[in-house]
Amino acid sequence: MLDILRRIVQEVSSANDLTDALKVVVARIREAMETEVCSVYLYDPDIKQYVLMATEGLKQEAVGRVTLSSSQGLVGLVGAREEPLNIDDAPSHPKFHFVSETGEDPFLSFLGVPIIHHKRLMGVMVVQQRESRQFDESEEAFLVTMSAQLAGVIAHAEATGNILDLPTQKSSKKKKSARFNGAPGAPGVGLGTAFVITPAADLASVTDKEPKSIDLELARFDEALEAARNEIKKLGGQLKGELRPEEMALFDVYLNMLDDNALGAEVKNRIRNGNWAQGALREVVMEYVGHFQLMEDVYLRERATDIRDLGTRILAHLQGNETSTSDEDFPDDTILVSEELTPSMLGEVPSDKLRGLVSVKGSSNSHVAILARAMGIPTVMGVVDVPYAQLHGLELIVDGYRGLLLSSPNEELREEYQAIYRDEQLLQQDLQGLKDLPAETLDGHRIPLWVNTGLITDALRSLDRGAEGVGLYRTEVPFMMKDRFPSENEQQKTYRLQLETFAPAPVTMRTLDIGGDKALTYFPINEANPFLGWRGIRVTLDHPEIFLVQVRAMLKASEGLNNLRIMLPMISHTSEVDEALHLIYRAHAEVQEEGFQVEMPEVGVMIEVPGAVYQIKELAQRVDFLSVGSNDLTQYLLAVDRNNPRVADLYQAFHPAVLTALKTIAEGAREQNTPVSVCGELAGNPLGAVLLIAMGYDMLSMNSTNLPKVKSIMRGVSLEWARELLDEVMQMDSAPIIVATIQLSLEKAGFGRIIGPQGAKN
Repeated sequence: MLDILRRIVQEVSSANDLTDALKVVVARIREAMETEVCSVYLYDPDIKQYVLMATEGLKQEAVGRVTLSSSQGLVGLVGAREEPLNIDDAPSHPKFHFVSETGEDPFLSFLGVPIIHHKRLMGVMVVQQRESRQFDESEEAFLVTMSAQLAGVIAHAEATGNILDLPTQKSSKKKKSARFNGAPGAPGVGLGTAFVITPAADLASVTDKEPKSIDLELARFDEALEAARNEIKKLGGQLKGELRPEEMALFDVYLNMLDDNALGAEVKNRIRNGNWAQGALREVVMEYVGHFQLMEDVYLRERATDIRDLGTRILAHLQGNETSTSDEDFPDDTILVSEELTPSMLGEVPSDKLRGLVSVKGSSNSHVAILARAMGIPTVMGVVDVPYAQLHGLELIVDGYRGLLLSSPNEELREEYQAIYRDEQLLQQDLQGLKDLPAETLDGHRIPLWVNTGLITDALRSLDRGAEGVGLYRTEVPFMMKDRFPSENEQQKTYRLQLETFAPAPVTMRTLDIGGDKALTYFPINEANPFLGWRGIRVTLDHPEIFLVQVRAMLKASEGLNNLRIMLPMISHTSEVDEALHLIYRAHAEVQEEGFQVEMPEVGVMIEVPGAVYQIKELAQRVDFLSVGSNDLTQYLLAVDRNNPRVADLYQAFHPAVLTALKTIAEGAREQNTPVSVCGELAGNPLGAVLLIAMGYDMLSMNSTNLPKVKSIMRGVSLEWARELLDEVMQMDSAPIIVATIQLSLEKAGFGRIIGPQGAKN
C-alpha cells in the first residue's frame, strides 16, 4: 500500500489543476482498493452543501450537478461527525439518501472519510461496492491517508485561485479566498501583489568534475566571490537609508562569511583537492547547511538559510547568471514571497514598493524578521503549508499581527483589511498626541510604561512614542550580530549608547540569554530539547568569564549616568541568584578598582519558569525587583512552542492557568514590598495590560509600537473598573471566552478602534 500511496501522491502533485488531481485520485484509489466506486464530494461552507466533483463508478454526468445539504445522506453524516463511516448495508442505514442521478442504488458497501485541513472540513471521500461487506482496517487507513493528502492539494488550489467553481449561482459569484497560518514576524497589515523570488542558481544540481586547471578554477572562484561580496555591499547600501548602523551589521555577518578565512578558504581547499569551482562550492555549502539543519535551535537552523543564500549567489556568478531583479520588475504594492527570505533578498526590492513579506520557512528570530520590524514591514514567517511558487502575481493580504496569509481575498476581506490599514495610519497620528502625557487611570493610578529593545532603532522609536524607560534590553542581539564574542570594550560602547539614549530614565539590561530559540553560531548548543536545557543564567554561570566581562562592560557603560538595572534570565533556583549576585558584586569591586566611579545598580530576576512562581517570596527577598517574562512563562506552563505555527493556536496568553500564575506573582511580590513588572507581549496587548494593572503590577514593558495604544486605554479607564473586570474573568475557564469578555468590555468603554486587530490575539 505504501508504494501505491507514493505513486498516487506523485501523480497528483504533477496534475495541472484540481480537476485533473481529483480525476487521478478517484481513478487510482478505485484501482488500488479493487472496488467499484470512488467519489469526492467538496463542501461549500457558503451554502452548506456538498457537491459531487469527481467519480469513477457513478454516472459522469452527475459530476458538478449532484448536491447534498450538510446534513443529508451518509456523506453529510461523515462530514458532521468528522470521522470515517464504514457500513456493509448502506440502503438500510437511517441516514441513507437515494440520489437517482448518480446511479448508486446497487451498491451496498460504503466507506466514507472526511477531508480535513487544519480543522476545516473540505469535503468527503467515498468508496462503494455492490457486495455487502465492511472494508477492512488497512483499506480504511489507506483512504484516511489519501484524504489527508488530498486536503493539502485542495488547500493549495484555493491559495492559487485554482479551485473548482461549485455549481451554484451563489457560490460561483463569490471568489474563493484561502487562509494560511504562520508566525507573526513583524506587526501590521499589508495588501498587495505577490512577487515570488527564487534562487538564481541551484546548488543541488551541481555535479563533481575534475578541473582542467586548478589555478584557473581558483581564479574563477575568486572572481565570483568578489562579485558576491560587491553584490551584498550593494544590497546593503540600498537599505542604508532605512536602517541604523547596528541593523546594517547583519550585512557585515554575510560579508564575514564570505571572507577568505571562512567559507572561501574551505572551497579553495576542495578545488586544490581536485574538484572544479562549482562542485567544491556545493560540497562546502551543503555540508554547512546539513550541519545547521540538524540542530534543534531555531536561530542556528536559520543560519543554514544564510549559508545557502550566499552559496547560491556565488554559484550564479560562477555560471554567469544575473542574481538580482530590476526595480521595474516589482509591482508598486509588492508582497515579497520566498521559501526562505534572507536580508539580501529584502535589499533587492525598492523600499517604497514593499508592502509585506512572506517566508515559508523561518521564525520571528530570523535575520529578515529583525530587519522587517526595524523597517516597519508587516511580515509572516513559517507559512509551512502555502504553495508559494504558485502565488506569483496573485493578490495577497499579510496580517503580521496574527501571523496570517490570505490569498485571492474576496471583496469583503479586502475591505476589512483596507479599513484596518487606514485605521492604523490614522490611529498612529492620533496617538502621537499622547507622547508626553503620563499613563494614569481616571482615578489617578499612575503606571510607568517602558519598552523592550534590542537594536538602537528600537530605542529611538521608543522615545518618539513616549517610553519612560527600558524594561528589557536584550543584550544577546549584539552578540548575534558577530562571528565571535564581543570584547568588553565593544560591549561597553554598545551598552553606553543604550544608556545615553534613555538617560536619566532607567535601562534594564538582561544578561546574556542564549539557548532555547536563541543561539550564537560561534557558541553552538546542540541539545535534544533546548528549551528545557542549557540556556539563560545556566549558561553564563557555567561560564563566569563570559558573565563577568558582560557585567563589567555594563557597569563601565553606566559611569556618570547611573541608570543601569541588571536582570537575570531563566532563574529556577535561589542558588542561581546567590551565585550571580556574588559575581556582580565582584565585578563592581573590580571596576571601582580600575577607577570607574559607578554606583551598584539594582539587580532583579525574570520570572519565566513555572517553578519560580512558587518561590516568589524567597526570590523577592534577594533582589531589588522582579520582572515576568510572560512569553516564556506561558510557553512553559502550557507546553507549547509559540514559534511553531502547527500549535500556535494552543499558545494562549489568556489561559486561566497563566492568569492565575500572574496574579500569584503580583500578590507574592506585594507581600515582600518588591516592585514587579511584566516585560512579555502580554504587557503590550491592550487587553492584557488592563488585567495586569488590576493585578497590581507596578510597571509594564512592551514593544514601542503598542505603547501608545496601551497608554490611551490606561488614561480612559479607572483602576476600579479594571479590578471588576479582572474579578469577572478570573471566574472563567476558557481563554477565548476571557478574550471576548475583555474585548467586549473595552468596546463598550469606547476603545473598539484601539484594540482593533489585537482583539483576536490571545
